Amino acid sequence: MYNTGVVRAEIKMSSLEDLPAAASVLIEEAKSEPIILFEGPMGAGKTTLIKELCRQLGVQENVSSPTFALVNEYEGEKGKLIYHFDFYRINDEREALDIGAPEYFESGNLCLIEWPSMIPNLLPERYLLVQLEVDDEGRERKLQVREVES
Repeated sequence: MYNTGVVRAEIKMSSLEDLPAAASVLIEEAKSEPIILFEGPMGAGKTTLIKELCRQLGVQENVSSPTFALVNEYEGEKGKLIYHFDFYRINDEREALDIGAPEYFESGNLCLIEWPSMIPNLLPERYLLVQLEVDDEGRERKLQVREVES
């Protein structure tokens, strides 16, 4: 589904203590591309990683997966808006169109998108793709960050 893109970073996490460093790398990468797609199996840590990203970006409110609302809006430091999407439960891309997903993606604000594989025809031309993998024991995670341009 995704163009392979250029690998920008590879991060291994063996515990939650590694999470802040991984989020810092993503924040640095997001300075050049505000659209970040998170792909990985259920329970890989997508939402946990997004919570840490938002914490480091100054979000004071509770960050949770917008599984049923599809999108949550947070305010980071200096009033910067952050949009957090979760498309896991949609049945059709029209549901994402109904909430105006393309307009969010074009806003220039940081967009954090879980389960982007559910909306392949709505993805922007450029984005960062974070692919999360979990080892067989469920202890170690590997994140690969790619810059993708279609």
